[in-house]
Amino acid sequence: MAMAMRLSAIARAATEMAAAPVGLRRLFCSNATNFSFLSPQANSETPARPQADPSTNLFVSGLSKRTTSEGLRTAFAQFGEVADAKVVTDRVSGYSKGFGFVRYATLEDSAKGIAGMDGKFLDGWVIFAEYARPREPYRPQNNMPPSPYGNRY
Repeated sequence: MAMAMRLSAIARAATEMAAAPVGLRRLFCSNATNFSFLSPQANSETPARPQADPSTNLFVSGLSKRTTSEGLRTAFAQFGEVADAKVVTDRVSGYSKGFGFVRYATLEDSAKGIAGMDGKFLDGWVIFAEYARPREPYRPQNNMPPSPYGNRY
């Protein structure tokens, strides 16, 4: 009798699963062959990220935690004259946060730096270089006017 109840419950679940929308069936069924949620759809286009205007300042991401400003400078110096290189570090640990900035002397050198280092390895990690976007102006979160005494918190 218990076996008959289990079989009827399994049959009921199978009919409910067959009546479920295809998306849910595909998500929860292990024998689904078309995993559309894993691969991007050809017809759905994601909006392209706006590119920054060419400048001498580059944004470098994907840095290792062990990468230093001097190591970043020497890696990019082979493509032109580096005016400044800075790895952004955590205040507490002192390790890299995974990104930094490189400033070249000329626009031509910065274009060579992007072409030479974008997608290359640095300290065992693949890094990405692109033109840096200008910083957006600061807007207070709570819609209050800025304090004349500075930010106290």
